[in-house]
Amino acid sequence: MAKQFKLTPKRLQDLQDELTYLKTVREKEVAEQIKEARSFGDLSENSEYDEAKNEQGKLYSRIAEIEAVLNNYVVIEEKPTSDTAVNLGSQVTVQDVETGDKEEYRIVGSQEADPMNGRISEDSPFGKALIGKEVGEEVEVDAPMGVLHYKLLEIHKR
Repeated sequence: MAKQFKLTPKRLQDLQDELTYLKTVREKEVAEQIKEARSFGDLSENSEYDEAKNEQGKLYSRIAEIEAVLNNYVVIEEKPTSDTAVNLGSQVTVQDVETGDKEEYRIVGSQEADPMNGRISEDSPFGKALIGKEVGEEVEVDAPMGVLHYKLLEIHKR
């Protein structure tokens, strides 16, 4: 069975909009680049043609990726279903037990993840460790640099 992608309504709309753009505007732009590059003559030594074909490959790859998501998604609301335990949509404050550093994260579906902006996937090791935990509990996360220990300080409502 194919993996289901959990999307918020906003992310779903963003993907639909991107797919429309790629299939209409961008596809025509790339086709024009290929047509123009062909006009330069010998294709065996034509770097513009090679670049345009590579761009076309990337375009079709991205279209296929988006279509795969849109063919198997579940719309979720980023509203916590519990005030006492971490779940999808929870905004949490955690503290690194070793350093004392505090950080805030929102637990989101894999298509919403953006760790650099505090959006952690529920499928990530850190997200999996936090799901179901309550304030005061500690979690261990296996990371490339070793096991990290965090204490869950707060669960915020949105």
